[in-house]
Amino acid sequence: MGQQFVVENRAGAGGNIGAELVAKATPDGYTLFYNTSGVTIAPSVYPKLSYDLLKDFAPVVLAAAVPLVLVVNPSLPSRTVQEFVAYAKTQNGKINYALSGTGVITHLAGAAFIKEMGIAATHVPYEGSAPAIADVVSGQAQFMIDTINTPLGFIREGRLRALAAAMPKRSTLLPEVPTFHETVMPNFEMSAWQDVLAPTGTPPAIIERLNLEVNKAVQSADVRAKLANQGAEPFGGTVAEYAAYLRSEITRFARIVKDANVKLE
Repeated sequence: MGQQFVVENRAGAGGNIGAELVAKATPDGYTLFYNTSGVTIAPSVYPKLSYDLLKDFAPVVLAAAVPLVLVVNPSLPSRTVQEFVAYAKTQNGKINYALSGTGVITHLAGAAFIKEMGIAATHVPYEGSAPAIADVVSGQAQFMIDTINTPLGFIREGRLRALAAAMPKRSTLLPEVPTFHETVMPNFEMSAWQDVLAPTGTPPAIIERLNLEVNKAVQSADVRAKLANQGAEPFGGTVAEYAAYLRSEITRFARIVKDANVKLE
């Protein structure tokens, strides 16, 4: 665009700190919120937010998504997701599911999987993916669902076994791993997607220009290569398509949070 972009990382509270800053920003197109799917989970797990996702933000575009993958400790007698479900049901709840955090996309994916399969498992929350994966590798926990890029090295080394990916088609990074859709959960898809939002009141012409530029960027060879290295799939699309997707994700995650009784400690 011929403009300098300054990335200002405002981490914390599941992305809510960054969201609060942008929600209050001048709606002139110069302050944007590049966030993840966590923004659509927040309304269901945080009882008091200082912003309203649908009222305070204007959707711009869905940029990319990192699919989730189910991994298990390779000592388990399960080489397929079907075998793992059968094995887990024999354990009478004596199986640990490692969480990279509470109320995040990987937690909800695991909760949906466990409920759908009728598995009894103990949720063990960690402060991040690294310690969670370490305990699955060591056998302290038996399985977890995480973004595909995080456990990839352990999978390739044989220290974790990948059983299923939560995406419509197989990942180019792990083409040998089937999808949930192919195996035990038809139409199950969940990813850590990334998008762009602007403060409500941003002129429509600016929204459309930003949408156009992000679409051009995610189709460029260099950006697609960088996304592929992270296990991410490029998306793009229209403002209207993303607005509809945003609302559908809010509804879907609210249902999962309620069904699984997910609460922040």
